Amino acid sequence: MSQSFRGDFRKRESLFGEFRHSCLGRLVFTIGILAIIAAIAAITNPSEQTMREEMNDNIRQWIQESDSLGHSDWIDEAIINTGFIFTSADTVSAPWQVQIQEQFDKNNHVEYYDHGLFSTMHIYNSFHIQGKRCGIGLFGIVIPTVNFNDFILREGTMRKDYNQPVIRNNTGDEEYYGENPDLGGVFEYNGD
Repeated sequence: MSQSFRGDFRKRESLFGEFRHSCLGRLVFTIGILAIIAAIAAITNPSEQTMREEMNDNIRQWIQESDSLGHSDWIDEAIINTGFIFTSADTVSAPWQVQIQEQFDKNNHVEYYDHGLFSTMHIYNSFHIQGKRCGIGLFGIVIPTVNFNDFILREGTMRKDYNQPVIRNNTGDEEYYGENPDLGGVFEYNGD
C-alpha cells in the first residue's frame, strides 16, 4: 500500500533562526566575535615594562647565539625568534658577551609604542635612523622580529661620502667575479 499524501512536515523556523541564517545576522555575529577578540587583545596587551624585559632577553639571546649562527636567511631567523619566545638567555655570560651587550646599550636605543590592541618595540641606531620594528606584543606574548645584523655593535665610518651606500664588511660569503667581470647588461659609455 502506498501513501498518497505526503504533506509538508517542515516546521517554520523561529525568528532568531531566520536572523541567524540571513546575511545581516551573519554580519552581526562576525562583528560580535571580532569585538570579543579585540577586547581580549586590549586587555592582554603587554605593558612597556614587560616588552622591555622580553626584548632585552631576546637581544641577549641573539648576542649569545651570534657566534654559532653566522649569517642566516629569513626562515632561520623566524624559527630562531619563535624559539626565543619560549626560552630565556643564560644568566652567566662570557666576558665577550658582556662587552657586546655594553656596546649594544651604547650604540642602540629601543623605543616602546602602544597601539591599543597590540604594542611594538623599535630599534634606533645610526644604521636604522627611522627605526626598525624589533618586537610585537600581542595577547600577552612578545614576538621578536629582531636580527643580530640589526644591531650596531661598533663605531666607525658607515659611509665614505654623502649619499653613498653603507660600507659592509666582508663576511666571506660573497662571490669573487674577477678583475673585469661580465655581468651581462652592463653597458659602457663611449663618450658620444
